Parts: sequence; structure tokens; C-alpha cells
Amino acid sequence: MKYNALIAILLFSVIARAQIFDEKTTNSSNVRLNVSNSGTYGNAMRGYRDGSGNPSGEYPAGSGVEHVFESGIWFGGLINGSTVAVSTASVDAPQGYSTGSSGFEFYPEPGDVLREISSLRNSPYYSPNAVSHQDFIATYSDRNVQVPGTQTQIAGHLDPLNIEVTSRSYNWNYSFSDFFVILDFEIENTGNNTIDSAYFGLWANTVVRNINITPAGSGGAAFYNKGGNGYFDSLQMAYCYDNAGDVGFTDSYVGQKFLGAEDKNGFQHPEANPRFNAHYNAWQFNSTSDPIFFQPSNDNTRYQKMTRGLNDQPCWNATNATNSNCGSRSYIDQLNQAGNRSDLVSVGPFLDFSPGDKVKVSYAFIFGKKKEDGNPNSENNKIQQSTFLANASWAQTAYSGEDVNFNGQLDAGEDVDGDGKLTRFILPAPPEIPNTKVVTSDNKIEIYWDNNAEESIDPISQLKDFEGYRLYMTKLGFDVTNVPSLQRDLVKIGEYDIANNGFNYETGFAKVKLDQPATFEGDDTDYEYKFTVNNVLNGWQYAISVTAFDRGNEESNLESLESSPLANNFRAFAGKPVNENLSTNAPFAYPNPYYAGASWEGKSSFQEQSRKLYFANLPANCEITVFSAAGDFLDQITHSAQYDGSDIRWNQTFGAEDASQNVYSGGEHAWDLLTENTQIISRGLYIFTVKDLDTGKLYKGKFAVIK
Repeated sequence: MKYNALIAILLFSVIARAQIFDEKTTNSSNVRLNVSNSGTYGNAMRGYRDGSGNPSGEYPAGSGVEHVFESGIWFGGLINGSTVAVSTASVDAPQGYSTGSSGFEFYPEPGDVLREISSLRNSPYYSPNAVSHQDFIATYSDRNVQVPGTQTQIAGHLDPLNIEVTSRSYNWNYSFSDFFVILDFEIENTGNNTIDSAYFGLWANTVVRNINITPAGSGGAAFYNKGGNGYFDSLQMAYCYDNAGDVGFTDSYVGQKFLGAEDKNGFQHPEANPRFNAHYNAWQFNSTSDPIFFQPSNDNTRYQKMTRGLNDQPCWNATNATNSNCGSRSYIDQLNQAGNRSDLVSVGPFLDFSPGDKVKVSYAFIFGKKKEDGNPNSENNKIQQSTFLANASWAQTAYSGEDVNFNGQLDAGEDVDGDGKLTRFILPAPPEIPNTKVVTSDNKIEIYWDNNAEESIDPISQLKDFEGYRLYMTKLGFDVTNVPSLQRDLVKIGEYDIANNGFNYETGFAKVKLDQPATFEGDDTDYEYKFTVNNVLNGWQYAISVTAFDRGNEESNLESLESSPLANNFRAFAGKPVNENLSTNAPFAYPNPYYAGASWEGKSSFQEQSRKLYFANLPANCEITVFSAAGDFLDQITHSAQYDGSDIRWNQTFGAEDASQNVYSGGEHAWDLLTENTQIISRGLYIFTVKDLDTGKLYKGKFAVIK
């Protein structure tokens, strides 16, 4: 009875949490970051991704390289100038979130979901109030001492600060900004007490791992303790990289960077106010014994970490650590070793934070690929960091917006949108993404696109500055020969721009312009352009993208901008078209014989579930049944001409995130070589039948499996 009662309590607790908890994953940029409506980022609240969860700081999108185990906001200060209080959205917790657990102290009210809006006019979430291509907005507070809607006490949360937070995350699909997600916070003192010497922090446990190579479930040591850490004082940015893990599969950096803040006393940043500081702390994840790198576990030690950082200590970058009080190495040296660490970037003080006052603080999660210099990841040198640092500069530019001289004021010549006030998060924009359609057939890929980009107006110059189009395609095997990265793997195969206007190559559009627009059933777009790729291999995946670019603006010292290839990519699989006559054009299977580890099958932790064999020359609507040579039933597949590949693990691992971007020819269907009960088939001869569901005609065929 006691056991049953305990189970009932736990179930009630989980259900109650589910009723108020909401999360979404960014998918407009090249970053897949989980965002919640309770001040957390990453996946620990739902369990780190193990093949079933959402991407957690995945960059590049689709690569399997994830960077964020868990992250959350901290806010602390002195209540009425004396009592220390710190509220945290997330802290070190190996098990992740559990209802009412200590350190998880920000909650939305029941019904306060995570809202999504977009500045893209063709988005179902379009709003004129949107800042980016995908804004997530949430409101939550620390004022609850019980989990809202339950009687469950929040452990250790006896003295809330009574602050309410409205958080917004921003991400754009522009090629010059699709490597960061900006986090923008507005904190309001909704209590009756003044909070003095207040500090805001972004805590994170960043872990750079490739879940396709080393899944989270493969063991803690194998997954978590390979990261190196550091901090760039001049950028107010902490970072993590893979020091000793899946070398060759995780060559990237992740950082959490402070961008700027505002309170009733004005703009706050170390560059603008010498009394305002950014502090960096790091500690061994869940450590309570290390005298320096220890986990702060109560309000006093958390506030201590927030108000003074490792970067403020004499041992931070000691030039001769052996002869100092720092032991044998400086703190920088110690952090630049493989380990599993949490870190915190905190800023303040915000003075005299009185009831009704508001503080605005902005951070960014920034990602970047290591620039290859022939040295191992553990070298962590300036060359390897250069792309990551350039990406951080773009994030700061995005925050600055109209504040060109970064003084927090709207000066002469800075009001580019003409609204009379300082606007942040304003970016120059390339032309609209061209409306695109990809059609595949036997050894051929046809690419169609519309002229909608040609009417685009840049938000900075207010000019129609469209210049031309670029087409991109990946090489054979891009998806299985290494870690996929469309940012790297897409290769330009065509470029066309306005002729005789003094810009670019002046090639004109004659080679791709159609005499009459192409139309397709069920699609009301008139496609003005067409590009054909011949002699591609059937059954292989090719990524295709069409972009539009502008001519830039010399007056603004702005180079030509291009829409993101990643925001408009399709996965094209050439193959046999719909079979109109089974009797003269027989269905078949390929490759036949099938050899285990066929060349189009990449390395995956789900290797046996990521096989792929094709049935081809299929009618538009049919039923495929597979038998052993002895006639035992193994599997049955229903095929339609709209097949998108979403029924096999191979496409989930190597194909498009959105199955609607997978373009098949209509007459082919992939099979994972698993039985109806997901059992692995052995080597041998197999029989398949194809039944045309429109005519009732039946065809039989054979294929062999060799292992």
C-alpha cells in the first residue's frame, strides 16, 4: 500500500509539472536549442537527447553534435541591503529536473505557455511585433514556494525575491547570423522589498558531444567529461569545446556571452560603466570538495560566485604560476583540460532595484566550427577559435542594432528605422528566400523557383537591392562520409544576376528563365526559373538549395548579403518515376544483392536500424510485402507517390529534419531491412510482392542479402 501511495504521489507530481511546463526548439537558424517557459535551456528537464528527445544545442543542425546539457538563469541580491537571496532556474543536478527539487525555482503560472511569433510574412506565426524569424516568449517568476497548481513545496525556496521575468529568444536564418540564439530578459521587482547590489547570471553545463557517435546512454564518463573550458574577458564570454572526446566528429565551440543591460540608471556594460562588471566562474559538475572549483549549493555561496569571478583572481592568468600561490598552473590552464564543468557568467551590480523597477539583460548562446589548422582540438589556439570569435562579434552587432558607438544612446545618424528611439536587435537583411520546388526523376533533379525575392526591401537602406540567385548542391556521399554540415557541404553549382547594372558578374537570367511559368497541381506558385542537374545516381541523397543575394550598400559599408542556404534546403533522391504499367516495366529491388554496410549507409549508433534498400518501378499506390525464401511473412509496406522516406531510421538520422523536405521520385520506396517486429533479417534469398492498389495487379520479385 505504501508503495502504491508513493507511485501515486510521483505520478501526480509529474502530471502537475506537465500541465504547466512548455518547451520548444529553435529551428529557424542553424542551431537547435531547447527553450522552456521556466528560464531553462537545454534538455536535462526532459532527459538529455538519447535518440528520443529533442536536440539540445545541436550545431550544425542535423549533425548530431550537441552542446547544452542544461542551462538556466540566476538572479540574486541583498534584500533591503542585508539578507542574501538568490533564485535559480536550474543548477547542477545529475538527474535533471524533478518536481519541487532544490534549485529549480522559477515557474510559470498555469496556462502561461511558451509563445512563438515570427517576422517572416509567410510564417503561420507572423507578427509585426516579432524581432527575429523565430521569437519564443515566456513569463515566469520565483514568487511561488509551491509548484503552481500543486501542494508540492519547492525545496529550499523559502525566501523568494518576488521577481517576474519575461524572456525572449531570437534566432534568424541569415547566413551571417544563423550560428547564435539571443536570450533577452526583462526582470521586474514585483515584491515589496528593495533588492540592492543585484546580479544576473546565466549558468550552463555545456557538453560538446556527437550523440550519433557517443550517445548519452553509453555511459557518463564516455559522454560528459571530455570538455575544455575558458573565458574571454574582453568579450564577456565563457566557452566550451571538445578537448578529448570524439575527435573528428565534434570540432566546434559553444559560448554564453553577455551582450548588454539597461536599468533605471541607464545603459550597463563594462565598456560603458567601470562600476559594472562581468564575472566568470567554473566548477566541476556537482563537486563539493574542490576548494576553488566547487559547486555553490546555497544562497550565500551562489551570491559569492555571482559577485566575484575566477577572472578577478590573481591566479586567473598567472604568468609564472609555479612561483605564485596558484600551485603549478593558472586557472586558465586548469580549465583548458578535459573535464565536466558547469560555468556561470554573471553581471552587475544593479543598484537600488526597488519595487516596480525593471532591469533588461541580454545574453547569447554562440556556436562556431573550429578552424582547422592541423592541430588537435586540445590545442585550443587563436586560429582554431577564429571562426567562433567572428560569430561572437556578429551576435554583439545584432544586439547593438542602431547603437553603433555602443554608448546606449540614439546619436545623430543612428536612427535607421526613423522611429525616434534606440532600436536593438536590428539587422541588415538579404532578399527574401526564393519560393522553391524540387522534382526528381530517373538520374535527374529539376529545381524550380519563383521571383518573389526580387521585390525585397532592405530594412536598413530601405532600397530594393536584389541582385541575383545562387544554386547549391552537395557532393555524393556528403551525408555518410563525415558529420553532415550543410554549411560546409553545399557547393555552388550556378549563379545568375542582373545584367548590365554594374554589379557582380552580370550573367543575366536567360539560361534559367522559363518562357512560361511552371505550375504544379496543388501548388498556386508560378515558378519563373528552372535549373536541371543530370546524371545523378538514383537512391543517393543530394541536398539542394536556392538563395537570393543583394548588391550590398557602400554608404553603410555593408557587403552583399545572401539568404541562408540552410533555410531553403531540400533533400533530393533521384529514382524511377511512378510505374504506369507493371506488366512491361517490372518492379525490382536495389542494390541486389544487398551487402551489409552499403556505401550509402553512414556511421550511426543505430547502425542495424539504419539500413536502406530500395523497391523501385512502383505504381502510384501499392502494397509491398516481403517474405523469406520459405514463404514466411516478414514485413508489409504501403507506398504512395507522395512518399517522403519518414518511415525508416536512415532518414531520421541522415535525412532532412522535416520529412516534407525529402523529395522522392514517386516510384521508389526505401526499406530498413527489419521485420514488422523490428527484427534484423539474416543473409539469404528473399521474395517480395508488389500489389497495385488501383488495379489489383500483382508482381513478384527476389533479392539477396549478403553479410
